[in-house]
Amino acid sequence: MPTLFDSVTAGDLKLANRVVMAPLTRNRSPDAIPGPFAADYYAQRATAGLIITEATAVTQQGQGYSDVPGLYGTEQLDVWKKVTHDVHAAGGKIVVQLWHVGRVSHSSLQPNNGAPVAPSAIAAKTKTVLIKNGKAEFVDTSVPRELRAQELPELVHSFQAAARNAVETAHFDGVEIHAANGYLLDQFLKTGANHRTDDYGGSIENRARLLLEVTRSVTSAIGGGRTGIRLSPVTEANDIDDADPQVLFDHVLRELATLNLAYIHIIEGNTGGKRTLDNRPFDYAALKAAYRQAGGKGAWMVNNGYDQKLAETAVQEGDDLVAFGRMYIGNPDLVARLRQSGPFNQDDKTTWYGDGAEGNTDYPTL
Repeated sequence: MPTLFDSVTAGDLKLANRVVMAPLTRNRSPDAIPGPFAADYYAQRATAGLIITEATAVTQQGQGYSDVPGLYGTEQLDVWKKVTHDVHAAGGKIVVQLWHVGRVSHSSLQPNNGAPVAPSAIAAKTKTVLIKNGKAEFVDTSVPRELRAQELPELVHSFQAAARNAVETAHFDGVEIHAANGYLLDQFLKTGANHRTDDYGGSIENRARLLLEVTRSVTSAIGGGRTGIRLSPVTEANDIDDADPQVLFDHVLRELATLNLAYIHIIEGNTGGKRTLDNRPFDYAALKAAYRQAGGKGAWMVNNGYDQKLAETAVQEGDDLVAFGRMYIGNPDLVARLRQSGPFNQDDKTTWYGDGAEGNTDYPTL
């Protein structure tokens, strides 16, 4: 019977176990450069089968929160190279999550204080985080402008360039494309945010076009075996919704099946909340079947509210990888703690966001 601690292959990635550290935004990267504790923070958690970094912007335009890292400047790449070196020295594997937040941003974070961009000029009824005097402050997102069709090729290229820099310069083992949680690629996918009437709006095929163009571009640069993708079919995060998510995501997964990806990372239910939503029923088994029947061979990663019991059940029922989020904040040696069923440190919510080592690299190990 499979366990959480079996070695497993995800595309080109040979992983020591099935435990994944999920992406965790920590707002500790002033000027979009990973902070002084980043290498220690990730290296402490290198016993995970795979580490997925905090979401990392592919351009300044893609930034949506204060003090989150980027992957578009030399200084950023230099620090990320130190991070990957230390994780690899500790025996770990690490991929960087590539994101563009789209409308979930504030004009103060944008080039020349401009409006954030989105598929349509519809404001997200949500908050973003600005760091003021070292403290996190939640503020309303700014009203976005609609991306022009002629801007989209350059946007696709920004993902490709970031992926190539991540692997070739910063020595990441691969990348994860962030297409979940109401950020830009998810905004294009879903009817609640995409009211376009051109080739990137309307039909399911059109709304999925940008996501597939980005994914093909990334895989052409670094290979499908080093590329994962994160999706959240029914999350309400960042004011996102779709009229028919089952049909939409079944289509998306059938298309992704042809790209030989390393893994598919699925957030089940509402990100950081309920795993099932009465108003948004969704059949995840059917989604996985659509992917497999279309020839998809990537590892299947599940996420959202998994504790040890749920994770063990998921693996026994055929899921390949389980991502843990909050548990990794307070438990850098989570794999060791899972092996002996605890005890588990309680994380301090007041130190989730902001600078310094407190609540970041100071949690005790067994």
